[in-house]
Amino acid sequence: MTRLVAGNWKMNGSLAANRDLLDGLVSVPGVEMAVCVPYPYLAQARQRPDGIVLGAQDVSEYAAGAYTGEVSAAMLLEFGCRYVIVGHSERRALFGEGDVMVGRKALAALHAGLVPIVCVGETLAERDEARVMEVIDRQLGAVREVLGAAAMSGVVLAYEPVWAIGSGRSASVAQIAEVHGAIRAWLDGHGVSAGAVRILYGGSVKPDNALELFDVPHVDGGLIGGASLAAADFMAICRAAAGGV
Repeated sequence: MTRLVAGNWKMNGSLAANRDLLDGLVSVPGVEMAVCVPYPYLAQARQRPDGIVLGAQDVSEYAAGAYTGEVSAAMLLEFGCRYVIVGHSERRALFGEGDVMVGRKALAALHAGLVPIVCVGETLAERDEARVMEVIDRQLGAVREVLGAAAMSGVVLAYEPVWAIGSGRSASVAQIAEVHGAIRAWLDGHGVSAGAVRILYGGSVKPDNALELFDVPHVDGGLIGGASLAAADFMAICRAAAGGV
């Protein structure tokens, strides 16, 4: 399947900086490239280079109504979004989003015609306690419970070990291979069409480790944080996803 490399700008950017960043991007053959930008910059990012798709970093579980500050999936679709990140570890840890809420947000995205990038992953304490797949089983199970097995084949998954996000540390190749393989097996074992689901790796992916990371079995692309804010770094990662060309 075609690899997906999605840049998560997080709460960064300005009109001038965004223009410079977008001007430095060009599509890479054989790789689907996406930029997931803060809500206020969706209009500006519609003027992105051809071949690069647009995404948002969160979405409301509600379709419309008296939910001050929320942004619906239909609104994102009107701005040309294809993807939306749901359940990022920062949303879970800092804003109290639970597993069921993540499932409901994924469902809202699917109903509107968006593709949710559903994030799962463990903290360092959970890894040290050998609870990695227990945590991921819980997270995936809640999404499957809300969506159903058939609809879950329409999502993208992103494995993001929480301890590797923004820390400069990346999980080892062996650790990534083990978890990505286990996620694929989990999908197979829960009635989900595992071959249809792309599993991204997110956790301090950089130009100097991207080739190695994308060579890991069952890694179908990357969810890129800090390195997506520098056009040269993001382009290098996308080229690595295309096999280094």
